[in-house]
Amino acid sequence: MEFIKDIYEECPIYQNDLILLKQTTEDDIEELLKCYSDVNSVPLFNSDNCHGDDFHYITVERMKKAFDFWEYSYKNKYFVRWTVIDDDSHEKIGTVEMFHRNADDKFNHHGVLRLDLRSEYEKQKYIEPIIKIVNQNFYEAFNVKNILTKAIPMATERIEVLKRNGYETLNEKLMTYGDYFIR
Repeated sequence: MEFIKDIYEECPIYQNDLILLKQTTEDDIEELLKCYSDVNSVPLFNSDNCHGDDFHYITVERMKKAFDFWEYSYKNKYFVRWTVIDDDSHEKIGTVEMFHRNADDKFNHHGVLRLDLRSEYEKQKYIEPIIKIVNQNFYEAFNVKNILTKAIPMATERIEVLKRNGYETLNEKLMTYGDYFIR
């Protein structure tokens, strides 16, 4: 299946009044380590089907290995990883990942969104503009009709934003994993 615009040939930058999303680069690694070493953030990350990686990284070297995998995955058209930048502080506060899922199940050709934020940014003020960018751009960019994203029950602010922006509880498992929302 061809994408309408090939996001893997030229990765777009997305921006609104509060957030900038730009493709993650090696220059982001040190600052992103603040997110991936944040023990309060790790439980909120979606590590489903990631072969045991919980995304809790405490060294620059381990963060670099993650980035290398993200870069490899982009080059091989598996997924796109963007760095989330707070427009006010210019801090790199986390990442967004998105991919077009190909599988032999009812969620074939759905998009899967992963959102990893530092715990102090796991607030509606920051999540809302990210979800607005996703809803405005990712359906076309990834050629999907639905987007799935995980939000565990303790992610109350994230769940509130998802519901306000048209996401509903999936009420079934994606593969063997629960706590998904769909729009």
